[in-house]
Amino acid sequence: MVVAMAGAVSATAACGRDAKREVAPERVVTAPPPLANDAGPAARADQAAASAPVAAACDPAPQPWRFPAVARVIAVGDVHGDLGAVRHVLRAAGVVDAAGAWTGGATWVVQVGDVLDRGDDEQAILDWFERLERDAAAAGGRFVWLLGNHELMNAAGDLRYVTPGGFKDFEDVPGLPLAKYADVPAQARARVAALAPGGPYAKVMAGQNYTAVVGDTVYVHGGIRPGYAEGIPVDQPAARCWLDGAGTPPPQALTDSEGPLWDRSYALAEADCPALERALAELGVARMVVGHTVQPSGISSACDGKVWRIDVGLAKLYGGPHQALELTAAGATIIAAP
Repeated sequence: MVVAMAGAVSATAACGRDAKREVAPERVVTAPPPLANDAGPAARADQAAASAPVAAACDPAPQPWRFPAVARVIAVGDVHGDLGAVRHVLRAAGVVDAAGAWTGGATWVVQVGDVLDRGDDEQAILDWFERLERDAAAAGGRFVWLLGNHELMNAAGDLRYVTPGGFKDFEDVPGLPLAKYADVPAQARARVAALAPGGPYAKVMAGQNYTAVVGDTVYVHGGIRPGYAEGIPVDQPAARCWLDGAGTPPPQALTDSEGPLWDRSYALAEADCPALERALAELGVARMVVGHTVQPSGISSACDGKVWRIDVGLAKLYGGPHQALELTAAGATIIAAP
């Protein structure tokens, strides 16, 4: 495994060093280059078709990603290793108590990825999210947490955005195959062993998709451009299979700069509304909820409310507002934590 750490350039780190997608001065996020020989949707469809038998054979467990409408959904943006911030927001939304236990009943929560990097509480958040999945389901609700680009980057050995506390965070995970990663710098060895494909926390992430449709709304980390909808049923299992350690190639979601984990077409000041209209039509939904790109003034919408941007810089690194988006039959409401 090639490991990319801050201050070093490796084959993995090079996956975005030339991209110019700066959103705010405090947050420079780069994307990988497009896939080689990518000729657009047709090429992506060919790639998906070619990988379909592999994905189907190695999918660790069936995982639905389309669900009927529910009465109430709470959508939460990027977390980036800040347990206190995400607890604060979910408590304000009425779905957890002061101890972090599920109190949401039949409410659904969708968190749109980027649990990892830039903060020190990642293992605790992953463990908590897994517990909320179980407890919400037992209460008649659902807790859905999606993969973001930083989850796949860590699995691929790209550790450029890991904090010193983040390197120490996984050292207490029992049974890590540290000897397998003897060529990895000592400070990163436990993290890599936990998050590399087949590692215990990579297997936790393998239980998640990178997009979900609930009723008439699609939730995704970056954005879904026209021509991508048809590839999702194949690429999502491929991503999960790779994380689970089946030895398959890295998924398209990791490497495609216009893919669902990297795209910013709908999150910048000038949203690409015509493209959004086409993508929504292909998905058969009315709106899209995205993270990935910090909104300096908090949760925002564009394209006549057809896209909601919910990455508010929640983590302490950014100091953004603690907000979540509530979706009900009455429409969309921004919940601000006191």
